[in-house]
Amino acid sequence: MRTPVTLQSIADRVGVSRMTVSNAFSRPEKLSAELRQRILAVAEELGYVGPDPSARALARGRTGTVGLLLTDRLGEAFRDVTATGFLAAVADELSARSLSMTLITAGGEGDLVPARDVPVDGALVYVCQKDSPDVAWLVKRGLPLVTVDQETMAGTPSVNVDDRAGARAAAQHLVDLGHQRVGIVNLQPDAAPAADPEHLEAVSNPPAAERNRGWRDALVAAGVEPVTALAAFRPDGAAYQAALGLLDRPDRPTGLVCFSDGFAVQAIRAGESLGLRVPEDLSVVGFDDSPLATSMRPALTTVRQPIAEKGRLAVRALLSLMAEEAPSEDRVVLPTELVVRDSTAPAPARA
Repeated sequence: MRTPVTLQSIADRVGVSRMTVSNAFSRPEKLSAELRQRILAVAEELGYVGPDPSARALARGRTGTVGLLLTDRLGEAFRDVTATGFLAAVADELSARSLSMTLITAGGEGDLVPARDVPVDGALVYVCQKDSPDVAWLVKRGLPLVTVDQETMAGTPSVNVDDRAGARAAAQHLVDLGHQRVGIVNLQPDAAPAADPEHLEAVSNPPAAERNRGWRDALVAAGVEPVTALAAFRPDGAAYQAALGLLDRPDRPTGLVCFSDGFAVQAIRAGESLGLRVPEDLSVVGFDDSPLATSMRPALTTVRQPIAEKGRLAVRALLSLMAEEAPSEDRVVLPTELVVRDSTAPAPARA
């Protein structure tokens, strides 16, 4: 078995102290360029890869990594183009500051509970319910926290999108086009399989609840009582079946507002399977303005949310807390924008 190479091994070979070798790696300004280069050359020759990360973190009192708590399994998160856009923005912002990101998956029990046991200097909490046991563990650890896309927690900075205003604009767009029969295809909470909008707002994840409020704000004010279908996030066909249930009825909606662009794509496919043309017979509005919106035909009318900006601001707020500074704002609500494309048109004269 090969004897491990240590700082002392290098010090003995070069003829300097162990502290001098340590400075070559962590405080190079304390050494001459010639001596540091000689130490590094010997370290490479002996196969030394650098100080032990765990020991270095213990000595510094920080790990150099930020946690991101996800409620979804990682495979599901990476199939969601909105979530992957957010993850990329967070990773890029951290990388620019020489920090890394550790994904903390929800759940776990016994010897390993990620939210309890994974070493991080702070954490972003992404679309999690406040009473989540994983959030509770992060709070108990006393970590700096910033929540994203969820209900605010007392004393915790948050970054949210104005989901309600975006959904209101989407529904108002259909009202202005003359649609009097409008359906909602929203996210189904695990605890609420029934299509009950009031129950939905009580238990759903915050974006779904806020969008539900926004759609209903505009529709009810216009005298339109929407019909609602709920779909689980997975499998992909769940939104297709939910939309099909709304459209395969005598008094079918002529317009649909959908929780996401992915849901809207499935809704369009459901309409086409029934012989409905988009937008001549059926208008559909999505949410997010993800790459799906412009890659499909017809191009999707949707609500744009600033996904990358959300990630950048969340990281900056967290780094302020980690530096024991107050973030510039405790609660950030980013604006949304209706983007009108080809999937919406005036309501047909006869449905």
